[in-house]
Amino acid sequence: MNQIDSSIRASAPGTLMLLGEHAVLHGSRALVLAVDKRIRVELTPLDEPQLEIESALGQYRAPIDQRHADATFSFILAAFEHCYTAFAVEAGISPGTGVRLQVESDFSHLVGLGSSAAVTVATLAVLNRWLGQSPNSDQLFEQARAVMLRVQGRGSGADLAAAIEGGMVAYHQSGERQKLAPLPSIGLYYCGYKLKTPLVLERVAEAAEQLPLLYQHLYQLMAECAEQACEAAGQGDWTLLGRLMNYYQGLMDALGVNDAKLSQMIYQLRGDSLVQGAKISGSGLGDCVISLGQPQAVELPDRIPVQVASLGLRLD
Repeated sequence: MNQIDSSIRASAPGTLMLLGEHAVLHGSRALVLAVDKRIRVELTPLDEPQLEIESALGQYRAPIDQRHADATFSFILAAFEHCYTAFAVEAGISPGTGVRLQVESDFSHLVGLGSSAAVTVATLAVLNRWLGQSPNSDQLFEQARAVMLRVQGRGSGADLAAAIEGGMVAYHQSGERQKLAPLPSIGLYYCGYKLKTPLVLERVAEAAEQLPLLYQHLYQLMAECAEQACEAAGQGDWTLLGRLMNYYQGLMDALGVNDAKLSQMIYQLRGDSLVQGAKISGSGLGDCVISLGQPQAVELPDRIPVQVASLGLRLD
């Protein structure tokens, strides 16, 4: 197989959970959005057996056959391991060959826009091209989910689906994905702090152990709400979707992932006549609040200027 000697570029969008957080891990569907802020990855073949990574977060360099762990680049390294181990021999990659991966982002990794999903999808895309592979969207999704599970042990994969597909996606963790239209108008606001998702999930799991029957019913309600929300979104019924977002926020509060700052932001947004619904976006206990519709009379600090975007993964 001919080895590619020129640079390869790919980009993937950041993502947001609109509705379905937590319940998606228990068999529910979720609504996830791709946004117009992207992460770009450029792969340049090297004539030395080195793996190099360059980004605003730092740099990495190691012999390609003596790679070491680095938490800063855990998703990129896991993506490289996944593809290189599987396809390098088949692709006829020379032992004296390496790669440089350069990463650029339109947004901070500290804000919950699915940076791990976007960089994983874009990295896998350039590596597959370099190694002579042409996975379809289902195959790429399974690669990305394998990388995600290798790095963090669990996760629904919803953000990966939106990063690949773009737009608004109704997602089930079985891998079933349905791209919906039309696209909603949203507002997004950062609360100023963020607790990592695995820690939030640990807290929820501990609470569920103490009240298992109550949490079982709670997840059932969340699943029913998410199912109706997917139907409303597919019909462009923003009034109903907004009501369901508000209802789901109440369920997230009962789940134990709300706090005073998030509540204050949510109720401020709901007070605007142009906002049809507002809730936490993501696992909760910090991070972002999302509104359906953009407020006119209410101004909150730390607004993140994003909109839903139809473009998913792009490979140049």
